Amino acid sequence: MFPTLFSQAKLGPLVLKNRIVCLPLYLAYPGTDNEVNDLVLDYYSEMADSGAGLVVVENATVEPCGLGNPRTLLVSDDRFVPGLARLARSIRERGVPAILQIHHAGRYARREDRIAPSALTTWGVVPRAMEAADIDRVIAAFAAAARRAQEAGFDGVEIHGGTGYLLTQFLSPRTNLRRDGYGGSPAKRMRFPLEVMGAVRAAVGDAYPVGYRFLADEYVPEGLSLDETLPFALELARAGAAYLSVMAGCYDSFTLPRYLQDDRQEGFMAPFAGAVRRAVPGVPVVAAGRIQRPETAEAILRDGVADLVGLARVIFADPLWPRKARGEVPGPIQPCVPNCCLCTKRIVEQKPAYCGRWPRERRQLFLDRVGE
Repeated sequence: MFPTLFSQAKLGPLVLKNRIVCLPLYLAYPGTDNEVNDLVLDYYSEMADSGAGLVVVENATVEPCGLGNPRTLLVSDDRFVPGLARLARSIRERGVPAILQIHHAGRYARREDRIAPSALTTWGVVPRAMEAADIDRVIAAFAAAARRAQEAGFDGVEIHGGTGYLLTQFLSPRTNLRRDGYGGSPAKRMRFPLEVMGAVRAAVGDAYPVGYRFLADEYVPEGLSLDETLPFALELARAGAAYLSVMAGCYDSFTLPRYLQDDRQEGFMAPFAGAVRRAVPGVPVVAAGRIQRPETAEAILRDGVADLVGLARVIFADPLWPRKARGEVPGPIQPCVPNCCLCTKRIVEQKPAYCGRWPRERRQLFLDRVGE
């Protein structure tokens, strides 16, 4: 049953037992101290027990002014390494490789000191346009974060270039209005994320996997599309990206009719992954986008659209998805309901997320535990 989905895969030196990736999903589980806590440990332990072949931990922010939510992991100082080491160990001791996603929200940071490539009003606030010293500092912060992830025992890092965050803000002509060496032509707008990739690579060494969360299309008028992102994918491949985890859409598009309509369709991001895979043969590509059914995942892999499939809210709704797909656990897979949005509403309220598809007893136990 689903022979391609449950075949081995390689990401650099990593051998995955199957082609299912537990994607990074922000759930507001850390406290406001930005440390790993028991809620984080229990969630990622469950993800490692799910049967997925790889677990990617979400949004470890490289400096405080890049926090997209107060309840987010930080990897900005060596004092965070012990907690991150506990997290890496809790995943790896279950026989699953663990990757840490390193992140900077840029203009989407919920901070008064937020920074961005250009001073464009975002959520009613104008971020400060980054100067040369800011650019150098943030590049160094990404490199230091990767080194800390390696020290903590993670098997690799993933640079967060998706969802319209800082690296995409430099890449996009909508949000990068600079007239220096980091803005203007596509090559100049690529410069900052490629320098981040280069600095991370230098910090961790060539043998350590460095993936990239890749935004293929912003889903907004005059935004990034494949015309510009495919050449960028090729540059990332040349820079040594271990894989590209492909997504589409950003904060500016999540409420637009086109995105809302497509988001209801199973596997709607897979064609973007297919385009990227054709552009960068030899670099593993992860497809995402509400892949609800194992049959859909198998077809994406069998047809050469992607090398791996990523599950986020789908596996949050049913943490037994991989084991049910393989026939190890009986019962139907509980689908993520597109029009629910309970988890998103909780995050907007800065409360730890839970899923409306969970059994009632589990939901109540969770609410009793978090107390809100």
